Amino acid sequence: MQINDPKRNIPYIIGETAYNHEGDINYLFRMIDEIAELQLNAVKFHLLLNLESYIQKNHPLIATLKKWIFNQSQWDEIIDYSIEKGLDVIALCDDVESCEYLINTGKKIDSLELHPVSINDHFLLDSISNFDGRIILGVGGASLEEIRYAIDFLTNRGRNNILLMFGFQSYPTNYQEINLSKMIKIRDLFDLPVGYADHTAYNDPDNTFISILGAAMGFEILEKHYTLNVGQERIDYHAAIGKKQMKEINRLMKLVLDVYGIGSIEMSKAELNYGNIGPMKKAIVAKTDISKGTQLSLDNLWFKRTQEESYIEQNQFLKLLGLETTVNINSDEIIDYSKIKYQFQKMSEKDFTNIGKNEEKD
Repeated sequence: MQINDPKRNIPYIIGETAYNHEGDINYLFRMIDEIAELQLNAVKFHLLLNLESYIQKNHPLIATLKKWIFNQSQWDEIIDYSIEKGLDVIALCDDVESCEYLINTGKKIDSLELHPVSINDHFLLDSISNFDGRIILGVGGASLEEIRYAIDFLTNRGRNNILLMFGFQSYPTNYQEINLSKMIKIRDLFDLPVGYADHTAYNDPDNTFISILGAAMGFEILEKHYTLNVGQERIDYHAAIGKKQMKEINRLMKLVLDVYGIGSIEMSKAELNYGNIGPMKKAIVAKTDISKGTQLSLDNLWFKRTQEESYIEQNQFLKLLGLETTVNINSDEIIDYSKIKYQFQKMSEKDFTNIGKNEEKD
C-alpha cells in the first residue's frame, strides 16, 4: 500500500467486494475486472473458511453464508487473478482459519484486516500478528479502549505497520453519525494512518460529495463498496456503487488532494513568483529625486509596484532609514544597496562583555 507520498498526496482507493458476489465466483471475477479497469488501487475481499469458527451453529444466517463462502482452492484463483490485474489485495479475515491460510500459503497479500466485530478477538489478533505486512483494524463502532487494546496487542508482538479504517454501515447511514472530525482525533491520539470507509447510501444524491470529504481533510485512503448492478438487492448493496460513480470519485479524490497539498510551509515556485518584489509585491523606491549624499528618510522613500525586480524585502525598510546615498537617485527609481553607503558601526568590547565594567565601578 503506497501512501503518504512526500511530494504530494495521492488517493488510495479500495474497491470492497464484501459478500456482494453471494457465492458466484464468476460475478466476483467480473467485479475484479471492473475495479482494475477503473484503476483503483486495491480490491478487498471478506474471507471465511470455517463457518462454525465464526457463527453459532443455530444462527439463522448460517445456511445463507454457507452458499456464499469459497474454499481455499477458489481463493487461490481469486487472489492470483487480482494480483495479475495489478491490484493490491486486502483480505478481511472473518475467522482464524482464513487468516492462517493466507499467512501459511505465502500469498502476496498487501494487507490483512480485522472487522470491527473482531477488533478485540484474542484468537484473531493472535493469528493476524503473525502477518508481516500491513494490518488494518476496522475501528467503526469501536471505543478508544478497544482500539488501544488491539494496537497494544499487535505492537507488543512487533507489528507496527497498522492502518486504522474509520467508518461503519447503518441502514441508511445517518450523516450526523459519521463524525469525520473524529478521524483527526483518532489519527493524532494513536499516531497511525487513518482511512475512511464510506457507507453512504448508493442512491443518495450527495454520495459522491460525502465520499471525498475525507480527502478534503487530508485523508488519502478511501474504501467504497462496489457492485456490478447498482441498486440490485444483493447483500451489502445499500452502500455499493458502480463503475460510473466510482470513476467520478477517483477523479475528484485526485483533485481534492492536489488542492489540499502536503502542508509544507515552504513557498512553492508559484508562490515565489506571486511574491516577486517589484512586478508583484511593491518595491522600495525613491519618492522624489534624491541627491548624492542625502540620508534616506520617511520623506524621500515610498512603496510602488515596478517593472523590474528588487532584492530588498519590504520588511528591510526601517534598516534603510538614515543611510546615505552614494549616487543621485531619480524619483520612482528602485532603492538597492549599490546606491547606499552602509556605515559599519564598530562596537566596543564593553558593549557585549563585562570587561572594563568592573573597573569602572572600582
